[in-house]
Amino acid sequence: MENSRDLFSLLVDAVVALDPVRVAQLCQEALRQGLAPEEALEKGLARGMRVVGEKFAAREFFVPEVLLASKAMYAGFDILKEQLPRGTRSRGRVALGVVQGDIHDIGKNIVKVMVQAAGFEVVDLGRNVPIERFVTAAEEGVQIVGMSSLMTTTMPNMAKVIEALKKQGLRERVKVLVGGAPVTRLFAERIGADGYAPDAHSAVVEVERLLK
Repeated sequence: MENSRDLFSLLVDAVVALDPVRVAQLCQEALRQGLAPEEALEKGLARGMRVVGEKFAAREFFVPEVLLASKAMYAGFDILKEQLPRGTRSRGRVALGVVQGDIHDIGKNIVKVMVQAAGFEVVDLGRNVPIERFVTAAEEGVQIVGMSSLMTTTMPNMAKVIEALKKQGLRERVKVLVGGAPVTRLFAERIGADGYAPDAHSAVVEVERLLK
C-alpha cells in the first residue's frame, strides 16, 4: 500500500503517462485508503495537468497528448467528484468562448480542461459566440471573460466584446483574457484586455494572476 505522498505522485505520473485506467485505479485506491478526494484532486490530478501544461508550453507535448491527458484526468475526476464535500468552493468562475465568426475550438477546449484542473469553475460558451453572450456571462457573475480566436479576421471581435462590456457598465467587474494563434501581447494591450495567454499553461497562470 502506498502512502498518500507516493499515491499522489503516482497519480501525477499516470496523468502525464496519458493512462486513464491507471488514473481511475489510483483514485479508487485513494478513496479506499480514506484520503480526502479534494486532496487527490489537487495534489494528483491537477498537478499532473500542470506538468502536462508545462510540457505543452515547452513543445514536448502537442494537442493530441494534451487531449489524451485530459481524458485521463477526467477518468479520475469522475470518481472523485462524487465524494467531494458539499460546498467545496471553486477558486473562481471563468467564461471561455471562441469569438463570433470562428469555429476553431480545440485550443479553447484545452484551456478549459487546464483551468478546471486548477480548481476554477468554467462556463463554456462554445464557439462562434455572439458578443452579447459574453456580456450576458459577465452579467451572470463570471470573474473572467476569456476569448480565443484562430483567425486574424475575427480578432477584432475581441475588442467589440470589451466595448460592449464598457457600454453595459460591466468592464470594472470583470477581467478580460485573450489568446489564440494570431493574438499577441501587443494586440491584447491595444484592445485593453487585462491578460494575454499564448498557450493553455499560460492561461492558467494568467487566470490565477487576475483573480489574486
